[in-house]
Amino acid sequence: MKHVAPLRYGVIFKKAFCKPEIFTALTKAVLDIDIEIDTVETEKPFKPAIGKVDCRFDLFAEDKKNRLVIDIQHDRSSDHYHRFMYYHLMAIAEQTAKAENYRPALTVFTIVVLTGSDKHQVDMSSVDFDPKTRQGKALGEIPHKLVYLAPHYMGEDTPEPLRQWLRAIEDTLDETVDETTYADPQILNVFDEIEQDLVSPVERAKMFEEYNQEELRQTQFEQGLKLGALNKEREIARSMLADGMELARITHLTGLSEAEIISLRE
Repeated sequence: MKHVAPLRYGVIFKKAFCKPEIFTALTKAVLDIDIEIDTVETEKPFKPAIGKVDCRFDLFAEDKKNRLVIDIQHDRSSDHYHRFMYYHLMAIAEQTAKAENYRPALTVFTIVVLTGSDKHQVDMSSVDFDPKTRQGKALGEIPHKLVYLAPHYMGEDTPEPLRQWLRAIEDTLDETVDETTYADPQILNVFDEIEQDLVSPVERAKMFEEYNQEELRQTQFEQGLKLGALNKEREIARSMLADGMELARITHLTGLSEAEIISLRE
């Protein structure tokens, strides 16, 4: 067994997948394409910025044939599908230097890894930008592709070797992995890179910062739910008051105090 830092944290994900050989192996497992890269950029911005949002890709690499973007999303947010669609489109738009030619020089593939829960509960989903005929036949004009991965929902029918990579990512989330159950050398390299004893003080501090931000967002989310429920009860109480219902009955049905109901009436 090996103790590792969980890949739910962006700083740890970038630590592992900024290695070109690991980046290349994951890309092969997801897209079934071979790429040749020398470096992987982290926190890649576009300069000048495209549009009104400062897009920054956690991991970014390109070769002579493909532009490849891998990003990590582990926030408890509801907009990750839309957010990374925007990032994907910006990576395409950034290549258009002038109006005479709108065909990008490089194909853009975006891979989003969702290490949290997702309402759709599927291991992999994708957006194919190629136009289709009415019969569903692709025209072969636009090769760009956006892929969402959710390791938590992998199953026995998840194809190999993608299933091994999703299982490896999911395994790290409890901070312990059994490396003897994996044969892929690049997955084993991931475990070596994120071994807890090798996490630097700076990286550990960033982990705590991410954890605190996630806890804050979760707290705000829960408070919002409670406030919404309270406001709903108040609206019900107002309706009951308008109907002339007795105070004790309203208190029993809504759970609100008599003092609060009186304040609503006033």
